[in-house]
Amino acid sequence: MGLLDKLSGWLGLRKKEVNVLCLGLDNSGKTTIINQLKPSNKPAPDIVPTIGFNIEKFKSSSLSFTVFDMSGQSRYRNLWEHYYKESHAIIFVIDSGDKLRMVVAKEELDTLLNHEDIRSKKIPVLFFANKTDLRDAMSSVKVSQMLSLENIKDKPWNICASNAIKGEGLQEGLDWLQEQIAQSYENNEHMND
Repeated sequence: MGLLDKLSGWLGLRKKEVNVLCLGLDNSGKTTIINQLKPSNKPAPDIVPTIGFNIEKFKSSSLSFTVFDMSGQSRYRNLWEHYYKESHAIIFVIDSGDKLRMVVAKEELDTLLNHEDIRSKKIPVLFFANKTDLRDAMSSVKVSQMLSLENIKDKPWNICASNAIKGEGLQEGLDWLQEQIAQSYENNEHMND
C-alpha cells in the first residue's frame, strides 16, 4: 500500500478529489518524493529532470489524488501559477544541501504565497527539507529560518526533514498534511450545511 493510499484511508472521506501541487527548485527531489507516494503496485520510472510538469493520478478507496509534479527549472516556474486556483494543498520541496540556491527558493516561495490565487486561500503547505543525508545539509530548523517560514501566519504549514530516496520523513509530513486536508473538508461541509 502506497503512502497516498494510507493517507486516504486515514481521511475516511468518500469520493473526494484532492489536488496537490509539488513545487520547489529543480533537483530538490520532487519527483523522487512523488514516486515514494505512489501506490506500491505502480512502478517508479527512472528519474530524469522534469520538463514542464508531470501529472500523477492515484485512486484509493476513498480519494482521488492528482499530484502535479511541476518542474523547478527557472524557465518552467511560470507554469506553476496556472494550477494554484484548483489546489487543495502544496508540497514545497527544498534541497537542504543547496545553500547557494536557498535565496532563489525563498524568492519562489514568496512569489507563490503572494499570488492572488494562493494569498487568500487557507490551504496547507508542507515543506520537505530534503536530502538530509548529505554531509553539509542544513537542518529543517535552519531551512525554516532561511525561508522565513515563521512569517507565514495565514495558512497552516509544517516542515519535515526528509531523505526522499529512502522515504525517510515523508510519513511524518503526510500525517500532518492529511490532518489538515481532513479539517479543511470538515470546515467546508459545515459551511454547506
